[in-house]
Amino acid sequence: MILMKVLPFFVCLILLSACNDRSEPQTFLAQPPYARLTDSIGQQPQNAALYYNRGVLLYQNNQLPAAKQDLKRAWRLQPTEQHALSVVTVLLKTSQDSAIKFIQEALQELPKSISLQIGLARGFQQKGALQKALDVCDQVLLFYPASLDALLLKAEILKAQKNNTAALAALEKAYSFAPFDQELSYNLAFEYAEAKDIKVLPLTDSLMRADTTGKQAQPYYLRGVYYANTGNSAQALEYFNQAIAHDYTFFDAYMDKGALLYDQKKYADALPVFQLVARVSPTYADSYYWSGKCKEALGNKAEAKLDYQRAYSLDKELAEAKEAAGRL
Repeated sequence: MILMKVLPFFVCLILLSACNDRSEPQTFLAQPPYARLTDSIGQQPQNAALYYNRGVLLYQNNQLPAAKQDLKRAWRLQPTEQHALSVVTVLLKTSQDSAIKFIQEALQELPKSISLQIGLARGFQQKGALQKALDVCDQVLLFYPASLDALLLKAEILKAQKNNTAALAALEKAYSFAPFDQELSYNLAFEYAEAKDIKVLPLTDSLMRADTTGKQAQPYYLRGVYYANTGNSAQALEYFNQAIAHDYTFFDAYMDKGALLYDQKKYADALPVFQLVARVSPTYADSYYWSGKCKEALGNKAEAKLDYQRAYSLDKELAEAKEAAGRL
């Protein structure tokens, strides 16, 4: 549940192709909405800002090859972090290797750019090269120990490596630099709850006090998760109910409450919890799957099968629903 603060450079990436800056502009660049910028570029061919502005406009209109050419030209004319990141943004379509190569080259020009270094770490992470990604984060932290981006990404990578203790330590360090960051606080509280760490209690206390609107369900829910993980079912149910009372659309609290009742073999009590979620959000597949589990446990196999089929129709990745329907 770690929420990252880094720029999203590596969702997908596009292969850089060689381009000839002396080639004739494509016809559509002489038409609106590009005509004015194209005319200006003709008059000022060394003006990086003009290429950048046209490249951004092209990108917004999904003209990716032309956008890439303009943004690369802006970068070559004026190698700033903004121009480098704009090229990376265009590269967010196909090839991780090409984007990583570009960032490595850009870092030769801008070795102190934290955003580019975090982008490089993200690229390695996406490729599954976790140790390389971790090494980049550590290099950033060597010079900028308070970098939240590097600390949060490091925590995420360490968790992926199953090094949960070190991941939690990195998250705690990030929190020490930004204790008033609400998202970071919730992430840390969740990790405490998952680790059965009692430090979740004072942290959720502070989050409850900070909620001036009285509508934040997360602190109560996270405390419920802690109690559920430590075997205190009564306290867990109490806090799940409090989470729901603060926000009746907070589905995680319903689902965890229902699952806890199911584990206690209180199927008749669990079923209406899942059915309520289905009424509030008719496309929430998990609610039908768990309703089916309750109905099957109660002996109503025909309706259980229908719920399993409904769950799978809403979420094709819910293989257990398909298997359960097949079994019945």
